[in-house]
Amino acid sequence: MNELREILKFFGEMGAEFLHLPGSDPRADLAELDREIRQCRRCRLHESKTHYVPGEGSNRPDIMFIGEGPGETEDQFGRPFIGKAGQLLDKIIQKMGMKREEVFIANVVKCRPPNNREPQKDEVETCLPYLSKQIAILQPKVIVCLGRVALNNLLGTSHSMGRIRGQLLSFHDTPLIPTYHPSYILHKKDKGEISRTKWEVWEDMQKVLALIPRKRT
Repeated sequence: MNELREILKFFGEMGAEFLHLPGSDPRADLAELDREIRQCRRCRLHESKTHYVPGEGSNRPDIMFIGEGPGETEDQFGRPFIGKAGQLLDKIIQKMGMKREEVFIANVVKCRPPNNREPQKDEVETCLPYLSKQIAILQPKVIVCLGRVALNNLLGTSHSMGRIRGQLLSFHDTPLIPTYHPSYILHKKDKGEISRTKWEVWEDMQKVLALIPRKRT
């Protein structure tokens, strides 16, 4: 068994993804990955960031929420989704009958892009292996992609969120459901169009809950 562990560890260090050892400690694995992320200098984003934002939550979550990248508040404190969009996400999680600490929240990139611009292709390609490793360690029952940028960068697609939201997709055999980013809901609120958007997101979250029978409300 020790020999197998060394072999898998070797291939993991060589860049192979989704090699998670049976019986390994996800908390320790996440802590090790967290340290790796905080030492990363592989792309330009680390030059302008204040803090790395690896992600946070349960080490065995039923649901993993994935966003685009840290914003200004997240960069300031080193935590994902704690600004206005994060506060709305917290309310959505609570409405689902869960607590923030019961899920895991992360982003495609772990450093804030300048001026909250979309992460560029080379930045995503550099950072995406960290997210892939997180998914492999966490083994969530379902992934929720928050917004078009998160979905298309994770899956390598070019979907329109208005057309794809709520559909059952998959990421390496893990069920995945895309929905609007909380900031999109807030944008609709500013335009006085929030009711329909909130209802659509809640429809999507009911589909997520249906994949987790014991959490269904």
